[in-house]
Amino acid sequence: MKSRFERYALRPGQKARLDGRVAEDRSGFKGTKDEGLGELEKRVKRLDVLQELLYAEHKHRLLVVLQGMDTSGKDATIRRVFQGVNPQGVKVAKFGPPTPEELGRDFLWRVHKEVPESGEMTIFNRSHYEGVLVEKVHRLVPKEVLKERYGQIRDFERLLLESGTTVLKFYLHIDRDEQKRRLKERLADPTKQWKLSVNDLPEREHWTEYIEAYAEALEKTTTDDAPWYVVPSNHPWLRDLAVCTIIVEALEAMHMRYPTLPKGEKRSVVK
Repeated sequence: MKSRFERYALRPGQKARLDGRVAEDRSGFKGTKDEGLGELEKRVKRLDVLQELLYAEHKHRLLVVLQGMDTSGKDATIRRVFQGVNPQGVKVAKFGPPTPEELGRDFLWRVHKEVPESGEMTIFNRSHYEGVLVEKVHRLVPKEVLKERYGQIRDFERLLLESGTTVLKFYLHIDRDEQKRRLKERLADPTKQWKLSVNDLPEREHWTEYIEAYAEALEKTTTDDAPWYVVPSNHPWLRDLAVCTIIVEALEAMHMRYPTLPKGEKRSVVK
């Protein structure tokens, strides 16, 4: 049985609601914050078991895409949700501004080489979607190119799906007031100031344009097999619980089993 967090999935043809009420929504979990944190602990432990099973069976692949405005909690989600997993079978790929080498190739080149191999779980901290977000907001490529990229992204993700990769895409949604509060918190805390980049504050001036770009990207690239999850993220504990639960359910749906030794090998080992 699917959890109530499935309500956050965006279906093909559905409009992406990215307003402040959505960012505050707590309807996916009816309990208190303490109860939610307790449930999160259980889910994190279950994820640890499933990730080991994924690695041992060495058959399936899992790609987790995290997108969101600055301060939406991409790093924090990775740190909290994946705290117990074995680093041997998990990797994080973070995508910043393209290098000259990357700009000299198609926009998916740098992404494709980071996708998970069999038995692996890969987390994209930002992703191929930057090519229809930053480049749209700052008009770095023509509109015709952007229009083509939505289709290229769908084709790319279909290739991954048909190759045995489960693709989970999360948009961590905060509202503008919450971003302001978090930016002020970073500025005031010497242990968090390193998280600020020179572009964070200027980029905030483009909030409306980014929200519009995200809405268009989500609507044009959500599919039945790889839907976007618009996760309310004003409350970090709820964000982490939702992301972890959806990942755990996806792994459980793989019906994985630990591999066993052939009978002949068992006899040769134990004498």
